[in-house]
Amino acid sequence: MDPAKYGSKNSRFSGDLEVRQREHLYRLIVSQLFYDGHQQIAVNLSNTVKTYPACPPSDRLFKLLQMGLKVEEDGIGKKKNLSGDAVAPGTGIDLEYTTDVQTISPEAALYETCYVTAHKGPCRAGAFHPGGKIIATGSDDASIKILDVERMLSKSATPAEIIAMETPQQTMENHPVIRTLYDHNEEVTCLDFHPQHQILVSGSKDYSVKFFEYSKPSVKKAYKSIQEAAPVRCLSFHPSGDFILVGTLHPTLRLYDVNTFQCFVCRNPNQQHKGPITAAKWSPDATKYVTSSKDGDIKLWDGVSNLCINTFNKAHDGHEVCSVGFSRNSKYIISSGKDSLVKLWELSTNRCLIVYTGAGTTGKQAHRTMAVFNHTEDYVLFPDEETTSLCCWDSRNAERQRLLSLGHNGAVRCLVHCPTGPAFITCSEDHRARFWYRKADSD
Repeated sequence: MDPAKYGSKNSRFSGDLEVRQREHLYRLIVSQLFYDGHQQIAVNLSNTVKTYPACPPSDRLFKLLQMGLKVEEDGIGKKKNLSGDAVAPGTGIDLEYTTDVQTISPEAALYETCYVTAHKGPCRAGAFHPGGKIIATGSDDASIKILDVERMLSKSATPAEIIAMETPQQTMENHPVIRTLYDHNEEVTCLDFHPQHQILVSGSKDYSVKFFEYSKPSVKKAYKSIQEAAPVRCLSFHPSGDFILVGTLHPTLRLYDVNTFQCFVCRNPNQQHKGPITAAKWSPDATKYVTSSKDGDIKLWDGVSNLCINTFNKAHDGHEVCSVGFSRNSKYIISSGKDSLVKLWELSTNRCLIVYTGAGTTGKQAHRTMAVFNHTEDYVLFPDEETTSLCCWDSRNAERQRLLSLGHNGAVRCLVHCPTGPAFITCSEDHRARFWYRKADSD
């Protein structure tokens, strides 16, 4: 073996590795600058060193520095000191550790409509069961439909000539709509499934919250209900299923014990919203919940004391906040407003970390809608009101993906993504709800 040649090859390998490490260092620097709020400096550096893809905000470099200094102080460089805070892959968005993540889930443009169900009035509410196998839709016509996901997928894969040959009995057994519920007198505004039991809860403009046992084939009416003092606008089950948040046209948020129907409110009236509540969601870890309002604020609440622990004033520059929700690790809140912007808020630093822009060609929206994560939290989805298409961004760096035409003839008022797989539902003013699934023949 020629030592000179061997040394040359080793040198090239070492040089390539150093280039890659330096590129990685630049990405960490850019991410840190974004995280610290120095957007212009970060953009200039990113353009200079040509980082691709775009860098998300992250303080990973600062944490690496802290760990490195600790190792230096201790005088040891053991690897275990550098890996103690590792996060398991596939746990959703976590900008504290995962700045460069290879997305494996499909973007929105790869979904297609598998089933369409129609109401007699505008479709305003939708919900996915936590297991992802059942959905519910609610309408201005006061009806609620419960649909089986497997039957919708089967229906879309069955040729029309085969469907035409089905007997009436087979048609009934294979029909995706497994229940239709009628117990409200006005528009159904919100829906949520119980996390453990076969119970669906609904809220309506008729001032009521109703509980349905949909496991019973003959069920049409609710088995119990809560009478509110104002039209109900939003609700959310506690992860245990023992409590439920209810938001109405009144600024005061209600928390009900599902078993006793005892009602709780914050003991400090000054902490309540100043306008009607538009959204309320429990965090997955059940320690807190978040609300939004027409007053333009987002409020974070302690799940035990029922006290407000933080307020994001004028979260969308004073515009009405339409939706709020948590990431799976409960570290972040995603919100959307009538300014057509979607924002990611970091709770540990109490600030907006990322703004997802490009939706809303006319600026301000006329109708409320919502922004959601996909099932892996790799993407953020948000319907564009003017074009009736779905905007999609990389959740970590806000890079715009391809648009998906939603095929509705009216504004999409509700968007809910399946928690377990590549599927979502859209509910529209055109009276229809569409079930979307990832195209099987896509690259």
